[in-house]
Amino acid sequence: LNDDQNSDSDSSRLSESTASSSDSEYSRQSFNSDSSSKPSSPASASPPKIITFDELMAAARNLTDLTLAHEIAVNANFCIKHEDFPQNSFAGTVKQIVHKAFWDHLESELNEDPPEYEHAIKLFEEIKEILLSFLTPGANRIQSQICEVLDTDLIRQQAEHNAVDIHGLANYIINTMGKLCAPVRDNDIKQLKATDNIVELLRQIFRVLDLMKVDMANYTIQNLRPYLQRNLVDYERTKFQEILEETPSALDLTTEWIKESIEDELSSVSDESSSSPGADSSSKPIISPTLVLNNSYLKLLQWDYRKTIPETLITDEVRLQELREKLNQLKIIACVCLITNNMVGAAIVDVPDFADQLKRISVPLLEGMNKKTFDLKEALNAIGVQICSKVNRSLTERGLPTLNEEMQSNLMGQIAHIVEENNPVSSLIDKRIQFFMRSLLALPSFQKCMPTMPGGLSVIQTEMEFVGSQYASIVNFNKQVYGPFYANILRKLLFPEAPMGKAETETPIN
Repeated sequence: LNDDQNSDSDSSRLSESTASSSDSEYSRQSFNSDSSSKPSSPASASPPKIITFDELMAAARNLTDLTLAHEIAVNANFCIKHEDFPQNSFAGTVKQIVHKAFWDHLESELNEDPPEYEHAIKLFEEIKEILLSFLTPGANRIQSQICEVLDTDLIRQQAEHNAVDIHGLANYIINTMGKLCAPVRDNDIKQLKATDNIVELLRQIFRVLDLMKVDMANYTIQNLRPYLQRNLVDYERTKFQEILEETPSALDLTTEWIKESIEDELSSVSDESSSSPGADSSSKPIISPTLVLNNSYLKLLQWDYRKTIPETLITDEVRLQELREKLNQLKIIACVCLITNNMVGAAIVDVPDFADQLKRISVPLLEGMNKKTFDLKEALNAIGVQICSKVNRSLTERGLPTLNEEMQSNLMGQIAHIVEENNPVSSLIDKRIQFFMRSLLALPSFQKCMPTMPGGLSVIQTEMEFVGSQYASIVNFNKQVYGPFYANILRKLLFPEAPMGKAETETPIN
């Protein structure tokens, strides 16, 4: 997964969960996944310095390791997928031409009289190295056997006397692959055994070995995940400190992000003071660092993700963007239900679960609303038409008069206007969603209880609580990792006269 894993110490740690005490237990132990289908003290800010290319690349490697480790730990579905170039693409075409030329050349060499084995021997040597890479520490017998059977010096001597059993070597390779592969590859192994043409067989062997490499990577990820989950806070903090040492500007966006929240809070306090008679305008307002940080996190729910996100949140950028998009969809649904209830509530008050019926109408038509090609106004028009139809059908079933054309037009118009800027219903629902999320961040333990759902959001309560718990989990973990860094930034911005020191890792902001 990274360069450090080549060290003996890392290999020994990983082998604790994979090593076998005897070769008889080794079969399939390297792959047991059915995959077909990543305490340190942050120093205070360093003075500006010139960054060398090597330092920049070191910071990039640290960021890659940090992002991969975070993804492996928090995303249970994370895995490596085998992907190839599209056949019609330029790269795919070039690859196809080059590979065909190579295998055609190999076939012509083997068809010579006597056969020329040099390229085939190199392939066997490469296959041997791949097979050995699949073995875990302790698999001494099978390792010795692979080295003995695929001894390239011996094969080369046999070639000089035209005594190479190339089919026998291929069969041994296939049988060994069958012992080492994941169960999902059994069918591929059977197909290899049914292939007679030696060149095609070698080509397919390499294809299956590529798949086995992916399986091995995913098996390693599965074994690495519990270790990362136990040590992720310290690991991420250490890695980010390394990035900060290599790139002192690595907290610039984060500082600006927090600074904006401080300015918003100061503006809010100033407005309250000016509206309160007898307030002492000369006194310096006291601002809570925790409140500032929570308000900063709330900004992420309305963040324009075309802009670069603060550095300390890069590892969760995709998850935060998905939560923002889900909340936007839920806001539209809540708006639709509130408008419908306000306009025709008396007519449908006795209909059980009518709000849920409105939600079931809206959800399919709002799928994919985060895509650039999605036309929200058109979707709202369609929702308005279906809701009018649903209301009229419900009224007809109970022998009541249906909505007249004016009422239908008014209902559809109000639903269509949700998309307009500063729409009062949309602004109201948005404020209530923000209030719920702010209340969630203020709870000492959101997992034990949820804040009261504000009025107008009951129709989306289940979804709001689910999204809210995901959001709070991201925020609370982010505070654990980066709390000391935030503390330094907040101390510098809120108390510039106080001496700057090293942040206390034992007391992160929470």
